[in-house]
Amino acid sequence: MGNNQKIKLFLVDDDALYLKSLEIDFLQLADFDIKTFATGEQCIKHLSLKPDIIILDYHLNSIDKKAMNGIETLDKIKSFYPEIPVVMLSSQDKIEVAIDCMHHKASDYVVKSETAFLRLQKTITTVFKYNKMEKAVNWYMERM
Repeated sequence: MGNNQKIKLFLVDDDALYLKSLEIDFLQLADFDIKTFATGEQCIKHLSLKPDIIILDYHLNSIDKKAMNGIETLDKIKSFYPEIPVVMLSSQDKIEVAIDCMHHKASDYVVKSETAFLRLQKTITTVFKYNKMEKAVNWYMERM
């Protein structure tokens, strides 16, 4: 990703109002190329676009009970593209849910609240700093 290149961000949530609100918040930063999806299935169909990061709702099947839930979607994403960071987003403030997400290889877990957007910004920054450091270490280790 070059300095002028926008971050490709997938937002996945079945709550249309929350999804639109999140999209507007991120668009105001102007650093993002955003694709939104109401189901995990739609997100999976578009993974070939190779997003830089995905923000994924934990309860994706609250409207359509037959739809994949967030954990199923996370597992599918990781099976196709394990390197794509996925941040789980949920209204549940339970440690068990957060631990479950991390066991399924989520990069982080953010509770939907009035500070969720700030937390998501911080998480995205941290993920990209970590990835940059990891690439630098790998580059260095290959030359030893």
